[in-house]
Amino acid sequence: MKPNSRLLSLFAVLPVLLAACGGGSSSAPVEGSPPVIADPPVTTPPVTPPTTPVDPPVVTPPATDPSRPDWFTLFGHCEHPRTGLQPNGLPYLDFQGTLNDELRWMRSYIDDSYLWYKEIPANINMADYKTPIDYFNVLKTPAVTASGRPKDRFHFTYPTEVWNAMSNEGVALSYGITWSRTATGVLPRVWAAALVEPGSPADVAGVRRGDTVVSVDGVNLQGTSAADLAVINAGLLPQTAGVAHTFVMARGGVSLPVTLSAARLALVPVHGAQVLETAKGKVGYLQYDDQNAVAESLLADAFNGFRSAGVSDLILDMRYNGGGYVRLAAELAYMIAGPDASKDKIFEKLQHNDKQPESAPQMFSSTAYGFVPAKMKTGTPLPYLGLKHVTILATAGTCSASESVINGLRGIDIEVTLIGGDTCGKPYAFTPAPNCGTTYFAIETQGTNNKGYGDYADGFAPTCRGVDDLNHELGDVNEGLLSAALRYHVTGMCPAVPMGNRRLNGVTVNGPLEVERPEGKQISIRLRQ
Repeated sequence: MKPNSRLLSLFAVLPVLLAACGGGSSSAPVEGSPPVIADPPVTTPPVTPPTTPVDPPVVTPPATDPSRPDWFTLFGHCEHPRTGLQPNGLPYLDFQGTLNDELRWMRSYIDDSYLWYKEIPANINMADYKTPIDYFNVLKTPAVTASGRPKDRFHFTYPTEVWNAMSNEGVALSYGITWSRTATGVLPRVWAAALVEPGSPADVAGVRRGDTVVSVDGVNLQGTSAADLAVINAGLLPQTAGVAHTFVMARGGVSLPVTLSAARLALVPVHGAQVLETAKGKVGYLQYDDQNAVAESLLADAFNGFRSAGVSDLILDMRYNGGGYVRLAAELAYMIAGPDASKDKIFEKLQHNDKQPESAPQMFSSTAYGFVPAKMKTGTPLPYLGLKHVTILATAGTCSASESVINGLRGIDIEVTLIGGDTCGKPYAFTPAPNCGTTYFAIETQGTNNKGYGDYADGFAPTCRGVDDLNHELGDVNEGLLSAALRYHVTGMCPAVPMGNRRLNGVTVNGPLEVERPEGKQISIRLRQ
């Protein structure tokens, strides 16, 4: 989203990030337990003082400007201001303030920016809230969608330093496992390894895709007492790097004891590029898990390979891709469609509330932004395939900027075949708003494509339904969704979908599995323009 001049001036010295399609709380802990934060606050590393004493930078609070909402002049007035330097070496922009200053900042920010500010209940009393986060959590619409889901499932916060590390560097506290799990409240519980990051603690310990959890730190996964749930959550969703947790996993009827310690990992977002021979020509396959900054050069490398190989179609596996940079999504869509279909076309346009001016749309991008200049310089021409059709492997884990790829391509008449399940449904956008050490995410806009369509709050329905096949590795032509995509490519027919419950390592799976990940992995990050 292109911000207005007020936002540019307010955040001129902050990390230059804008975001869209706020992540819903998919980090739900096992039922009956308190909420678990997917990433703990990061302790600021110590800064070695210079040998010659220097005066600290002087930061002056913003002057009061009656032409601007209160949240511009109340920015950084904190009940507990931070001191010293940020990890990037810049001073914290905090000044001595009060809790009331922070709550007033919050209310002004929501009233000015929130897409549905008119729908916030009138009976919310600021004086009833003792923390800005508690107050923020109630400042949202109570409305529901046509399917009965909350209209705003995407209202969340992050410690600012955690958010900066995750969005800019792809760094998160993890074993290196992306879990698929049964929904909260569904028994028996099933937690299975869907992705295992190469070289991660889980990979080194021998965990593989499809392995399911039997017990955590000696507690059976089906435990229901408060004490059991506390142990299970602590192990499944670790909060501290280096703390060991013991698991018993199951694979093909065999028990596998493993010990895992979480670490702060920079996960690789692009894997498994290969060219598959079919009766209708060469098809490229690419596993794409996260639209973060390091993905740009990896995508370009993959598309250069596909172009050299002469592929005539593409299968893009985004079943676990929760989103990321919208500029990167616009680059990916260009690399699929090419210049003839996308020149001067809108990739995504954002609609604001009635208090905000219209912003410039994100166009299809034919050159690299240069997220990691050492890997790819700004302005580098991007490779392209010039396809009229693409197949995307999708599930409820396909969210936000990944859905923007689908919607953006359909907006320029590129045929998009979806294989799998309904996507998550996030056509909305927001600006991450940092204040006093917390970054707030509140929906500000709704995104539409070149044809003006953006009404997919309940997700995109698949062309062919299928289930995530955890019994095969991703990229294996026998894996359920990839196999279905190849069959549809050759025959134009959807394979039969198994009905009823499934069995996974001896446990009955009741209903679909959901991807477990933090909210910040289900967004679309927008760059300031």
